[in-house]
Amino acid sequence: MKYGIGYPQAQMNHAHMEALMSASAKTAPSGYSGIQIGLHWIVFLVIVAQYVLHDAISEAWRAVRRGEEFGFDPVVASHVFGGILILALALWRIALRVKRGAPKPPEHEPAILKLAAGATHLGLYALLILMPVSGIAAWFGNIEAAAEGHEVMRLILLALVALHIAGALYQRFVLKTDVMTRMVKPAA
Repeated sequence: MKYGIGYPQAQMNHAHMEALMSASAKTAPSGYSGIQIGLHWIVFLVIVAQYVLHDAISEAWRAVRRGEEFGFDPVVASHVFGGILILALALWRIALRVKRGAPKPPEHEPAILKLAAGATHLGLYALLILMPVSGIAAWFGNIEAAAEGHEVMRLILLALVALHIAGALYQRFVLKTDVMTRMVKPAA
């Protein structure tokens, strides 16, 4: 039997591919699930705690780098385990986003805002993985470059969170969209 364009095998493969693509193509949900919303706010609260606990972990890091003895400190441990928790929750969020999808941007949103929102979300997700990994490498592996990268990412994360909040507020009060409601009220 011959294979190629116009032959039965190629046509069967094409039909099979079309069926697979239409089965896997999802329509975007109208909003986020309760789990996605809960994870968003839990991650936000843990990030706030991480910034509050930052001075303790920084001082502990400097003490270790100076060769000083360092005993157990619950505040430092909270920062370390908070980072591990953020990593786990971020991976869960990404898995849910891949499986369930995310709502589309508002229909009449300018293209530049869609681009900015997409880039901000991508940056946030990347940092929610890279920051804990660099923190783990610095703390448990005593890797100076990881600690330095962690500090740089801390500032970038702060800027992205501020941009994310500003974008949500702009959507709500200037464009008058329901974007903020999506992160409070689960989709039906």
